[in-house]
Amino acid sequence: MTPIIWRNADVRDAEALSFLGAATFMATFAFDHPGQPMMEHLRQEHSTAYYAAALRDPATDIVLGETPLGAPVGYAMVTPAAHPAVQQDSDIELKRIYMLGPWQGGGNGKDLLDLVFAVAEKRGARRMLLSVYEKNVRAIGFYERAGFVAIGETVFMVGKVPFRDLVYARNMG
Repeated sequence: MTPIIWRNADVRDAEALSFLGAATFMATFAFDHPGQPMMEHLRQEHSTAYYAAALRDPATDIVLGETPLGAPVGYAMVTPAAHPAVQQDSDIELKRIYMLGPWQGGGNGKDLLDLVFAVAEKRGARRMLLSVYEKNVRAIGFYERAGFVAIGETVFMVGKVPFRDLVYARNMG
């Protein structure tokens, strides 16, 4: 397996994140997400402009993984928590953690999650939240093995189509 080199992303990485985000979202969710709403979602939530704005936001951290030749293969985005029904003071959110299929397994996800935990620690978070599609059993298993526990649910919109997401939390430290 080609190794992954991890680094903090900056605004010059917006296009790479856009391509990577769209590719991984489609590969993961095309099995039951309708095509046109998915395209709407990708145009809005995985555009170069979306990532450029996120990378300019001092409250957002994005860790990017690349091959030694510079091809993007995975990333994680950490933001302020956005789950008012269940969040507490000093929560932080793992907004996205995406990796291309060939790099999944073999410890790459754990390595990325460890970097995310370091970001949370640097930011002084006491707890990390995330939401995950209820049918994404592989991701749910990954999060549960990492110590996350289900604490609620939310609705995730793909275009105008609602999907049920589970909200998970993990105490830091």
